[in-house]
Amino acid sequence: MIKVLASPSRYIQGPGAIEQLGDYFEKLGKKALILITKSGIGRVGGDIEKGLKAKSLEYAFIEFNGECSRNEVDRVKAAATENKADVIVGVGGGKLLDTAKATGFYSKLPVVIVPTIAATDAPCSALSVLYTPEGVFESYLFLPANPNVILVDSDIIAKAPARLLVSGMGDALATYFEAKSAAQKEADNCVGGKASMAALALAKLCLDTLFKQGLKAKLAVEAGARTTALENIIEANTLLSGLGFESGGLAGAHAIHNGLTAIHETHAYYHGEKVAFGTLTQLVLEDYPESEIEAVVRFCVSVGLPVTLADLGIQTIDHEKLKEAAKLACAPSDTMGNLTVTVTPEEVYYGLLAADALGKKFKPKA
Repeated sequence: MIKVLASPSRYIQGPGAIEQLGDYFEKLGKKALILITKSGIGRVGGDIEKGLKAKSLEYAFIEFNGECSRNEVDRVKAAATENKADVIVGVGGGKLLDTAKATGFYSKLPVVIVPTIAATDAPCSALSVLYTPEGVFESYLFLPANPNVILVDSDIIAKAPARLLVSGMGDALATYFEAKSAAQKEADNCVGGKASMAALALAKLCLDTLFKQGLKAKLAVEAGARTTALENIIEANTLLSGLGFESGGLAGAHAIHNGLTAIHETHAYYHGEKVAFGTLTQLVLEDYPESEIEAVVRFCVSVGLPVTLADLGIQTIDHEKLKEAAKLACAPSDTMGNLTVTVTPEEVYYGLLAADALGKKFKPKA
């Protein structure tokens, strides 16, 4: 049994960290192609330009089209070639960062990641999730290396909407449960090895941090405050969850997320919000004790994560669509097979209905 733990070369987090971008970038190259949204340029473009100009580094901005699709990766790759860039910099959220990582891979260039939100565990991983241009899950692209540098400015994260931080908690919530299942199944993790003790410990620390400090961090962001709890949740959402899922392994929660993307009503909801409901469904499929399921539901409710299908926009259940989502979740190329139990699409469909019922039971009445 070969154990493998993957990680980025550098992880930097703290207030004002973006000011150090030039220090890390100049060790990798001289000209950056910076993938960013139009709103991102307004929020942090000036800080990026200031840091790079201080080191006499060249750069070109390219605006993200909004979806991590093969077409978008090809477009950004062409721009990197046209601009003679020698470093790809991704500045933004999960799908943008996945696009930057994929572009770096296909362009054979180093990658610097600057998340502006803590909404997913995408920044640290050697993985890009590819979608169709319409936003339906297509495939995982496993990359040969993690990003070279992850630079997280907690001042920037603290100014983002609280819902995005909460979405990151939903993504991070799955980390321990999926890693635990994959380890018990002796399944490979996302880098082709078995989970190490370190990976499982990081995944457990991630869960413990969420339960202890998640609500405090959400309230801090809503109050416009950067606190110790917020710094810890940023780290849990980004680093602990990123290392934990990649080196621990994925299982049912993310497979269910991928299935749910086939239901149009869920497209208005973030990745981590769907993963949170996927986690609840995984616990149902693996028949966790009611007390543990209740603890997860109560945490989700406290911070505002979905615990019912209605919370994901599915006000009226179309059973045929739900069955199709369950079938997609069980695709041989996905990670449902890493559960400790073997399930069929029909059983996943029933699991979704049961998770919805449990969410309704434990969710406080309005």
